Parts: sequence; C-alpha cells; structure tokens
Amino acid sequence: MASMATFTNFLPKQTPYLPPISKPAPLSFSHLPTPKENPIHKLYTASRRAIVAKSSAAAAGVEKASRDERVQKVHNIAEFDEALKKAKNRLVVVEYAASDSENSTQIYPFMVQLSRSCGDVDFLLVMGDESEATRALCQREKIEQVPHFSFYKGMEKIHEEEAIGPEQLEGDVLYYGDSHSAVVQLHSREDVEQLIADHKTDGKLIVLDVGLKHCGPCVKVYPTVIKLSRSMEGTVVFARMNGDENDSCMQFLSDMEVVEVPTFLFIRDGVIAGRYVGSGKGELIGEILRYQGVRVTY
Repeated sequence: MASMATFTNFLPKQTPYLPPISKPAPLSFSHLPTPKENPIHKLYTASRRAIVAKSSAAAAGVEKASRDERVQKVHNIAEFDEALKKAKNRLVVVEYAASDSENSTQIYPFMVQLSRSCGDVDFLLVMGDESEATRALCQREKIEQVPHFSFYKGMEKIHEEEAIGPEQLEGDVLYYGDSHSAVVQLHSREDVEQLIADHKTDGKLIVLDVGLKHCGPCVKVYPTVIKLSRSMEGTVVFARMNGDENDSCMQFLSDMEVVEVPTFLFIRDGVIAGRYVGSGKGELIGEILRYQGVRVTY
C-alpha cells in the first residue's frame, strides 16, 4: 500500500522511508584528533587529490580540478555563516560529522557524488570534533548526534535528518533544492491558474504534485516525478506545490479538498480530470498513462 500523510496526524519529522545505516552516534568531543586520524578528512583530501591528478599539470588545470570538488569544509562559525549568506536562496546541505563515526565515513562519498551532479546546491562539511571552533558551531546548531544533515535556504534551516541512507539523502536534496529539473515549481494559486491557462489548448496533461515540506512520502516519490518529467517531456507537464509554503498554497489545498499528501491532480484542457493519492511509483505511472488514454491493467 502506498504511504501518505494526513493533515490531522502529520508530524514535522516523518519516519525515514529507508532503514538507517545504523543508530546515529552521540556527538562526543572527548578528544580532538589530528587530521591524520580523521577518516572523513582523508576521504575529503583523497577526493580532491584524485580530481587534481586527472587534470593536467598546468596551473589552469589544477585550479579547475579544485573547483570541481564542491564540498566545502568549514572550520568555524564565521565561515559557516558566510557560506550560508553567499548561497542566498540556493539550497545548502550541511553534513555534521565526527572522526570516530563509521556512519559519517560511509555517507560522505555519496554527498561528494551529489555535489558533482547538483550544481545548484551548495554542500558543506563540519567535523564536530575537529576543534573547539567546530564544537561551538555544533552546539549553536544543536547537533547532538552524527551524521546529521541540515538543509538551509535564505540562511534559515528548513529541514534536518539523522542516520539516513544514500537514497534518502538524494531524495531530500532533490525535493528541497530542485530547480534544475523539468518540474514547474508553483508558489501560489495564481501560479496554478497561469499554468492551466498556458496549457488549456495544447492538449498536454498537467500532473500537479501537491505535498508538504516535511512529508516523508512526498520526498520518497519525488525522484520518480523528476524522472517522469524528463521521459515524458513534450506530452506531459509536471508541476509541484508545497501546501504549507504560504497561505495562498494552503488555501489552494483547502479549495481542492486535499486532506492527504502526496496528492497528484491530473488536469487537461483546463479541467481537473482526476487525482491519485499516495506515493506508489507504479500506481502513479499507471494513473498518468490512464489519463493519457493508454489502457492500463492492474
């Protein structure tokens, strides 16, 4: 059965849809290891060296390789705040880690991969036990266990997770930072009305993904929405709205009688033809094909 969330029982933090790597480790500052003792530091350094090695020995090549390593390691509160300020409205993903955390070491390479494929997202690494300065940063941000991922936009924390696997990390990054896919981002009822007007006569099916910011099932299904938006480009228009983004969005959900999320509205020729409630990938694809006139047998 596809999972979903309701407004009556919705909690700010959903149970992760993937099993955690293991129980998150409490953040301990009983020792401050040197960089040689730090496994993530080694990964960070090795990753950078590997990229540099693939470049030419020329200075320009080395500089380009340095730019390709997009995970920025921050060492104190001032560097952290400056990175958030510089990002403006881009998504910033921060991994808080510790040198003695095996989970931190395991998840870090996946964050590096994401940093290379998501050019519109900034990635930061904070080693909580690196120094007194990073310890103070973790205390200010109320980080108690690692690995801990926090997501920021406009210098404000919008989401956070602990003990998640690579798939959920990727889903979170796409869900909270998506501006590079073919999914149209809607921020008000007026945006919805304009989208419907734009496609009222072109025969294209509009699939409107309605969710909430901290909805686990919404995050779970979103990578599928992105893939479909690319494979069905030209025949289907995909759009997304977070109902709790502002009052206009919440009113739209109320007017559409959306009580469970994610809800997918299917719109054609200016008319809402139907809806699908849930996060089942197969069911969603089947419903989209059905509203395109393709006979689907379950």
